[in-house]
Amino acid sequence: MSTQQQGSTDVAVESRLDDAWVTIVWNDPVNLMSYVTHVFQRYFGWTRDRAEARMREVHTEGKTVVSSGVREKMEVDVQAMHSFGLWATMERSGQ
Repeated sequence: MSTQQQGSTDVAVESRLDDAWVTIVWNDPVNLMSYVTHVFQRYFGWTRDRAEARMREVHTEGKTVVSSGVREKMEVDVQAMHSFGLWATMERSGQ
């Protein structure tokens, strides 16, 4: 493999890794389930059914993935969840 080809491959792999981030919302003892549902509907534009399903996952499993994509977008989503008073973090997908 030539050096140029190796460099192109490295960039392609790095680009895929940059897209491999998720935003996680965690259960907390403060926010009502109805409020979490409302936040998911308002911020992500989800239907009530989808928002309630994710809220129930937070409630029963302790967390749920609410978005995935590039790191910068996940940082925005985490900050948005914080602005609504929800506990959210981000991590590489698959961890």
